[in-house]
Amino acid sequence: MNKKTIKIIISVVVCLVAGAIGAAATQTSVNTWYPTLIKPSFNPPNYVFGPVWTVLYILMGIAAGKIWNHGFYHKWVKTALYHFGFQLILNISWSLVFFGLNEIFGALLVIIGLLVLLLFTYKWFKIVNTNAAYLLIPYIIWVAFASVLNFSIWQLN
Repeated sequence: MNKKTIKIIISVVVCLVAGAIGAAATQTSVNTWYPTLIKPSFNPPNYVFGPVWTVLYILMGIAAGKIWNHGFYHKWVKTALYHFGFQLILNISWSLVFFGLNEIFGALLVIIGLLVLLLFTYKWFKIVNTNAAYLLIPYIIWVAFASVLNFSIWQLN
């Protein structure tokens, strides 16, 4: 395997590990507290979330690996990857706040921050590699949807 492929694989693994941390936090209340919440009519069934997030984490990892392949020594690459890392931390934090702490409003604040930071990440990825930025579009759409869903759950409860 060449170095470019290895960087993409490492990036995908990092994203999947982040997803696993979020999934572990989710398991703490997905069968206890979460079913007691009033949810909007557009709330997807629980079985949708796992596969969707898995695909999104893989796309995120491929995107990050493509950016990393431009050389971490470059200022724009560093900026893009720093944004990516911070948004990944917020991504994990959302699960910890929503499912781990059962804080709907706190999670709403986290996901709004995540969406804003994700848009900046997209901007920096686009500067470095347009194709890598495009791989983030499904993630951006899903986080925007999740933000509306989080807001609706907060309103209903």
